[in-house]
Amino acid sequence: MARGRQAKRTIRTVEGERVARRRDYLAVEEPLEIQLRAGGERRVVAITMRTPGNDYELAAGFLHTEGIVADKRAIDHMIYCVDGESAQQEYNALAVALHAPALPELPGLDRHFFINSACGVCGRTMLDELSERPLPPMAPDMTVDADVITGLATTLAARQDIFSSTGGLHAAALFDRSGALLAVREDVGRHNALDKLIGWGVLQQQLPFHDKIILVSGRASYELLYKARVAGAPVFCAVSAPSSLAAELAARFDITLIGFLRDARFNIYSGEKRIAIAAKDR
Repeated sequence: MARGRQAKRTIRTVEGERVARRRDYLAVEEPLEIQLRAGGERRVVAITMRTPGNDYELAAGFLHTEGIVADKRAIDHMIYCVDGESAQQEYNALAVALHAPALPELPGLDRHFFINSACGVCGRTMLDELSERPLPPMAPDMTVDADVITGLATTLAARQDIFSSTGGLHAAALFDRSGALLAVREDVGRHNALDKLIGWGVLQQQLPFHDKIILVSGRASYELLYKARVAGAPVFCAVSAPSSLAAELAARFDITLIGFLRDARFNIYSGEKRIAIAAKDR
């Protein structure tokens, strides 16, 4: 299995009547199985296609947003599983051992399954489920200058190392209110990129993201806003558009949602109270 985050491949390029052969770089995509272990029990809780790297953060972030792990103290250790037949280290299965006498109830995984399989669970039901979770309070008094917001995308683009060579990765970044970049993670899956970022917060004991800004390189989906709310981030920005349910979630849970953040412009879909704008509406 490829362990790097980039893979080389010989391709042919066609430009009008010109055909050339050259080497290209592709973002690596590999499966990761996340297992939970406690009290002699073991259960596979997720299998995701991801870009290798920051796998511990990916697991920690996923388990946190699903309500299984509250913080770093809930995790005893994490280790890649060893193949039983060859006794070789495998990097496509990660075991997370919990500080617990038995595996916890896992109701949150039902929501995860339904969202990804589109089994007819309505959006309002999912919002009601989120409202019932014990979540960190938001930061109603936090404000960010509009000039800070407009500079975030440029800062992120300069730090997307693998995207610059492959063009095939999503990114999620965390900024403070002054626009300083705190962490950035990339992955072929937009949900994985954000889970890695939140997992960084779990393992570095930086959660909740009370006075922080999250920026994603693509669109703002419901599940990304869900994860941001669990992490306590009051401002969520996306380079592309939000979905209707993402905007509804942001309005209901007091998240400042910004979309189409490109160059010197952006749209505010909810929570405009946190954005300090010098210009008046026209």
